[in-house]
Amino acid sequence: MDTARLPAMMAKVLGAIRRLSYLFLMLILFGVAGYLSFTLFVRRGVTTVPEVMGLSEIESAAILVDQGLVPRLKSESARYDEKVPVNHVVLQSPGPGSLVKRGSSVHLSLSLGQQLVEVPDLAGSALQAVQVSLSSLGLVVGQIANLYSIGAESGTVVQQRPRRGSRVGVGESVDLFLSKEDRGATFLMPDLTYRNFLVVRNFFERRGFRLGTVKFDPYEGVAAGVVLRQYPLPGHPLRRRDIISLVVASSEGRLEY
Repeated sequence: MDTARLPAMMAKVLGAIRRLSYLFLMLILFGVAGYLSFTLFVRRGVTTVPEVMGLSEIESAAILVDQGLVPRLKSESARYDEKVPVNHVVLQSPGPGSLVKRGSSVHLSLSLGQQLVEVPDLAGSALQAVQVSLSSLGLVVGQIANLYSIGAESGTVVQQRPRRGSRVGVGESVDLFLSKEDRGATFLMPDLTYRNFLVVRNFFERRGFRLGTVKFDPYEGVAAGVVLRQYPLPGHPLRRRDIISLVVASSEGRLEY
């Protein structure tokens, strides 16, 4: 090959390389410009929905408006929530992070706070009835204690905490105090003879004792209403569950009480 022709060929090769490099650079520039133009065109006016859950109505509205969005309250979807305070956002739609056009609406549901119910009057109710009553209100039976209570039926509620009429949250517990029959307490039967029957009856009934059969018999020389005989006898051990029987003087024929 003629060495004189080498410089000319090299010049042609270098020129071709320069033209290919220029063409490749232009293709890259057109590609980047097209991608940016397409992206700006497609995403023009699009914004991300911010998270406003847990914020107050005023705070959430200010944030959404600042983002170019329109807050709208859905009063029909308000709900109770023990963790979110009253009139704070408990639900939003679209959710946080969603892409929407500016001017779109974001629907907000507000919390009604913790749901409260009124504690019913449980006095005199048996435990099973109390459980049903509390369950229907969304409450539960809490701690149970027993105490002696004169005049109350064994196993029934004599005290409660919280008190009746109190307003508590759903799921709260109600502590109960149930009446327990005092079977261990023993008393000494007094002598009731020649005492007035009405006075005797009031004395025992106020202290939770029970009178059984009371017979009225005429008795010469003794005024009507005076106790003649008694059972148990004077000095006999007496418990509240024991029945006391009396014979009382009467001005008429034999009667039973």
